[in-house]
Amino acid sequence: QVQLVESGGGLVQAGGSLKLSCAASRRTFSTYAMGWFRQAPGKEREFVAAISWTGSGTSYAESVKGRFTISRDNAKATVYLQMNSLKPEDTAVYYCAARAGARSTSHNDYDAWGQGTQVTVSS
Repeated sequence: QVQLVESGGGLVQAGGSLKLSCAASRRTFSTYAMGWFRQAPGKEREFVAAISWTGSGTSYAESVKGRFTISRDNAKATVYLQMNSLKPEDTAVYYCAARAGARSTSHNDYDAWGQGTQVTVSS
């Protein structure tokens, strides 16, 4: 099973930017669709963005459209989440996930998860 390690989280002021990375352990990374999810304290895990295994297809939650961009580099077995114009409501633990199939917005469809990275946006 693919193993995932996120990095790039931190504390940023509202309006700022962060770029999250998620490195995968498997050479077969290029066959996995990848997703980013987040979970704020007291809330359920929610979908943020997903990308197909080729990188040609992407999906975004309405709350992040136009601000966040998901991308991947299959040669580096890494998926990224560029987050711009951050808001305090973006504060959460961000998780990347891998799915051996088409990209999905449902966390139930993903096979492997990283440990998460904290993103805190101050007002």
